[in-house]
Amino acid sequence: MYAPLVIQDHVLEWGARTYVMGILNITPDSFSGDGLISNQAFESGEEEGRLVEAALDQARRFTAAGADILDVGGESTRPGALAVTVETEKRRVLPVIRALVKECQVLISIDTYRAEVAEAAVQAGAHIINDVWGLHADPNLAGVAARHQAVVILMHNRSSWAHAEIKERLGGRYVGIPYENLLKDVSRELLESVSIALTAGIPPEHIILDPGIGFGKSVEQNLELVNRLDQIRALGYPVLLGPSRKSFIGFTLNLPPDQRLEGTAAAVAIGIARGADIIRVHDVETMSRVARMSDAIVRKLAY
Repeated sequence: MYAPLVIQDHVLEWGARTYVMGILNITPDSFSGDGLISNQAFESGEEEGRLVEAALDQARRFTAAGADILDVGGESTRPGALAVTVETEKRRVLPVIRALVKECQVLISIDTYRAEVAEAAVQAGAHIINDVWGLHADPNLAGVAARHQAVVILMHNRSSWAHAEIKERLGGRYVGIPYENLLKDVSRELLESVSIALTAGIPPEHIILDPGIGFGKSVEQNLELVNRLDQIRALGYPVLLGPSRKSFIGFTLNLPPDQRLEGTAAAVAIGIARGADIIRVHDVETMSRVARMSDAIVRKLAY
């Protein structure tokens, strides 16, 4: 078993139970429809106070429901989403992170692939950098994490516009992404991200892996990854699983994002049975219960 992760006064004992990461989307265009920015007033900065309060309200609900980590993101990563500038991303997330640090006694994660945003977020109090490109997008990000002794979540990602397909009701999915062997390719590329991290001076105990459900994989490949998550965990690092409301569930069940609760619950339960250490979810109250029940079965924990 891996050594516990110690961050200030927080201790994550891998294997003891499943930890829950609640998603705070500080965006207007989240695929899941839960973005906290809903109009141009937020974008212009006219209603920053309302945005921060909305994020705090959601964070309070999440922590009361059992969230261990809050993941703050300022740019949508759905297929077809528009990129935002560094300044826009910082303007969205930094006031929220500062407010969360003051009020919430849980770990704070910044969902970004940009070194400049990550550095500002860590300086504002974030503990974890959640990079959807596994340190491949910005060559300076690994150095930022190492310098600030931040934990990194390294996600596998083969997202490509050339392989994106958008359906109005079900959202985006990827088709025809070339893999020679799905698990071997994902594992190899995750270990390439690990090598970047280690070379930059990030200690092994500060590395968490994410197989990248929904990022450059077909519906069938996402289903296979969830079912074979134990092979990702066998790489020697804790594993985060993020299936929440994603299109592989929607296309499997023919349901839009706001009707994917049961599908998410099934993916979370199977993922925990296959060794997930952290689940990243939108519906924290429900998925915390799913995690607790799964832990009671898989880890024989009594609550």
